[in-house]
Amino acid sequence: MAPLGLPAAGAVVVAFLVDHFFGEPPPKLHPVVWIGQLLSATSAPWEDSRRASAFLHGAVIWLVGATLSASVAWAAVIAIRQMTGDHSLKADLIEAVLVGVLLKPLLAWRMLHDEVADVERALDMGLEAGRTQLKRLVSRATETLSASEVRESALESLAENLNDSLVAPLFWFSLGGLPAAALYRFANTADAMWGYRGRWEWAGKWAARADDALSYLPARLTAALLALAAWRSPQQLSQIARLTPSPNGGWPMGMLALALHVRLGKPGVYVLNSPADAPSPAQFWRGLRLCRRVAWLTVVSSATAILIARRWH
Repeated sequence: MAPLGLPAAGAVVVAFLVDHFFGEPPPKLHPVVWIGQLLSATSAPWEDSRRASAFLHGAVIWLVGATLSASVAWAAVIAIRQMTGDHSLKADLIEAVLVGVLLKPLLAWRMLHDEVADVERALDMGLEAGRTQLKRLVSRATETLSASEVRESALESLAENLNDSLVAPLFWFSLGGLPAAALYRFANTADAMWGYRGRWEWAGKWAARADDALSYLPARLTAALLALAAWRSPQQLSQIARLTPSPNGGWPMGMLALALHVRLGKPGVYVLNSPADAPSPAQFWRGLRLCRRVAWLTVVSSATAILIARRWH
């Protein structure tokens, strides 16, 4: 369901402002929590199954969950439009507020920003406190990380999740409205829960590949917005981005490394912008400020794109 002009553009602004001032809704009212509970109830990863069976099982559950997520969002938008009736300015504003409130749980920018900032604050209290706080953001082992590596990991999570928590949901909302944003959030949640190697290899393969596909363009858009906000050429980015195992994560992470003139990496796996030094506390806070600018730029550009597309159509 394509977004409609003013209501959709207003919904983007409303969702971001609700996120900015109020943060996350209670878990009992959070659609992403519901998605997680639905996925957890499937008893994945079905380790006794053959590879093909586990893959098919995971794919079917993903398709059902994605369809359900998009359908619920579609039904909600239909109900809102029927309730608001005509396309008067008042009706458009009401629709913008209601759709924006529903869009908000699909964004998580404030939570990401605050969790990342808390890593540096925890490091001020000691290395162990920083490692403990970092565990809330990353799945990698943190017990042996140095202070510089903790800071690098937090900045990497900031860059990669800037896409997942804000740019990508708004990108898909701009193209397909609330159903498309809900589908993306389901896909991203499924990948976060299932998209691992080892025991999850086959049960989560469809979820991982689906998230890769849906994040492909938004990840590169996030890198472009970082380059624009930092006023920095992305000339070396394509070479740097290829160093990460993820086909998408290296783009925003690499661009943030270039923008801050720092090295970012995962020990034993990859190093981005290797000639640079590890980030200092001052560069860490500069990275947060840069990503805040990108967040606002994303909201403005998404709302503007919706209005332009509507007028052009």
